[in-house]
Amino acid sequence: MKTGEETKKNGLFNNYPKIQNMFDEVFSANGKVLEYYQQLISTFDTINDTEYEIINESAKNSFLNQGITFATYNENPKGVERIFPFDLFPRIIHKSEWNTIEKGLLQRGHAINLFLHDLYHDKKILKDKIIPADLVFSSAHMLKEMNGFTPPGGSYCHISGTDLIRHSDGNYYILEDNIRCPSGVSYVLANREAMKRTLSHIFKQFDVSTIVEYPSALLKLLHSVRPTGVDEPVCVILTPGMYNSAYYEHSALAQKMGVELVEGRDLFVDHDFVYMNTIDGPVKVDVIYRRIDDAFIDPLAFMPESVLGVPGLMGAYRKGNVTLVNAPGTGVADDKAVYTFIPDVIKYYLGEDPILNNVPTYRCNIEKEAKYVLENLDKLVVKPVDQSGGYGIFIGAKETKENIEKQKEIIKKNPRGYIAQPIMNLSLHSTYIEGKKAFEPRHVDLRTFSLIGNKYEFVLKGGLSRVALKEGSLIVNSSQGGGSKDTWIVD
Repeated sequence: MKTGEETKKNGLFNNYPKIQNMFDEVFSANGKVLEYYQQLISTFDTINDTEYEIINESAKNSFLNQGITFATYNENPKGVERIFPFDLFPRIIHKSEWNTIEKGLLQRGHAINLFLHDLYHDKKILKDKIIPADLVFSSAHMLKEMNGFTPPGGSYCHISGTDLIRHSDGNYYILEDNIRCPSGVSYVLANREAMKRTLSHIFKQFDVSTIVEYPSALLKLLHSVRPTGVDEPVCVILTPGMYNSAYYEHSALAQKMGVELVEGRDLFVDHDFVYMNTIDGPVKVDVIYRRIDDAFIDPLAFMPESVLGVPGLMGAYRKGNVTLVNAPGTGVADDKAVYTFIPDVIKYYLGEDPILNNVPTYRCNIEKEAKYVLENLDKLVVKPVDQSGGYGIFIGAKETKENIEKQKEIIKKNPRGYIAQPIMNLSLHSTYIEGKKAFEPRHVDLRTFSLIGNKYEFVLKGGLSRVALKEGSLIVNSSQGGGSKDTWIVD
């Protein structure tokens, strides 16, 4: 095999640009192929431009025919569906690096679960002033309905979608936690199938960790947190319906797990038990993997006008007769201002230093930090504390002076509602750009998926490598026009 010194860019990578002062995971600054990618690049270079266009089009048609789509509400206010963009050139993470990531994710997940239990019971962490009480109680996701209640199985955050970035120093950092209704795992599974089907001759050359077991692992998780006294639980996925942007995922997971996909109108509560309407009559439901936000799950407990949820569901849940995955109220640990304290949470509950570090973050509700943010807005990224999907993000370096001044006023009016982070140099990865019919470097991050149940834990080996398809963009979210890659964990 050619060494990094000898490898030259041929064919598909002929005109791959060199980007200075940023970390490219595939090519060094002087254009040499990095060690992990030498065999992969050599294999891809056996494909010419025309062949690759045909292969790429075949993959797109496959996604379209399978209905692997999503809606981008910023570009299409009506939520028009489009094919999920998928780049066939995979991302490689060495197994030794992945083992560290996996340990860090489980450490974080267990600490967050202990944190949530404490918040809804003794509140020791607040009494010990590790986290300001006003910060927690001002979170829109702190639910009084969860006070004094422990979910069946003891876990609050069963499914975590943790976003990591690789900085220019080569290290991984946690960008944010997604523990309300994290999405994207179905695209991980779809990407792998597309890769194996479209470029099977390449895939077979590498010993890539499998991901096919995720649906069965998810079903094991649901079974592990079944209510007391239930031996064979009936599990369902509760979806807002076919017009939701993640509906493909809801239906795909239900099909792969062999469970029913239901809407709120398919369920009802009787004597504090939940039932599903079927053609054979009512069937008791024991575990609900809900893909509906807290505010909509029960019109009797939360938003009265909601037609997505099930009246009386929280009552049945509080009685211990049904399990909700994830538990309501987990979003308080999802709050981007609370995120800044997760390293302290890990030390407080586990007595350990964090294995994975946070991105440095400024909280705008602290006067000193707010002053720094307002004076350096052109060098920072500002995020709303309670939004996901890349919505509401303000990147100062790309904005006009007028817009920066407007953003300052927005922050001043609601300092609790915003955090700021330095503009991190997300690593770059070789990505095929259809409009240019060439590979170019694009920023990537990684959404990982962890499961924690009752004496059960699982981390999907890899995850969703999300790509900012727009040149120079740092926004990788699919809802903002980003794409994705298959992620390979290899020895």
